[in-house]
Amino acid sequence: MTATRTRGGAPKAGTSGTSGAAALAAARDLALLDDAEFGVRLLRATGLHPGRTDARLRSWARSAAAYGAGLPARTGTARIVESDGGLAHGLLARYTTRPPTVELFTDVVARAERLVDDLGWRAWFPPGSVREAALAHEAVHEQLHHGPGRAALRRALGHRLLSLGGRALYGHVAGAEEIAAHAHAQAVCGLGRSPLLLTAALDTVLDSATAGTPAGTPADAPESGPAAAHNSPSPPASPLRRKK
Repeated sequence: MTATRTRGGAPKAGTSGTSGAAALAAARDLALLDDAEFGVRLLRATGLHPGRTDARLRSWARSAAAYGAGLPARTGTARIVESDGGLAHGLLARYTTRPPTVELFTDVVARAERLVDDLGWRAWFPPGSVREAALAHEAVHEQLHHGPGRAALRRALGHRLLSLGGRALYGHVAGAEEIAAHAHAQAVCGLGRSPLLLTAALDTVLDSATAGTPAGTPADAPESGPAAAHNSPSPPASPLRRKK
């Protein structure tokens, strides 16, 4: 099973406006990070890469993203089931194999679309793109599960475990498939930024709403997003680590 996941649970009714403003400011500031950084954070969050340097994780994240972006667009053959309840489970969409099914959680899709408007990111994520990107994302999981793409992704990552007689054995990199799926969705849907950015922003807002406390970023944080991108400093290329 694979899932496009958000950490937050259902928002508490008592969340204050101040805390909501702080969470939005924290989410908006995420746009100052480059997309590769979110890949690094995703890999780090798996807990399966202890001792790996940020440089190594960034290299894997970039390679996985390049692989995913280069995959041809295709329509998945899995049936699509739409339901709500995603906020309670922290899920936007998930792919299951028996039978091949994509479950799309409409409450999270709607929440993500509202957040795009709240953050002023509509130039990056056009109307309807959250659903479109989620389906494109899960189509990659379907493709990699049933075809030779998983082995090709391992070769692209270059995580060589063994070389013998001119042949190489490449290892699995936990989290790389997710990065590839997000990058593919960005490419085929024509998004201005990776869906990983929007997922991280959604996590930030939902986590704050669930806790009922500020997300820890001042409400007067500098604006970011498409409207302010030309005024934004260059995104940090390193440490301020990952979401999920």
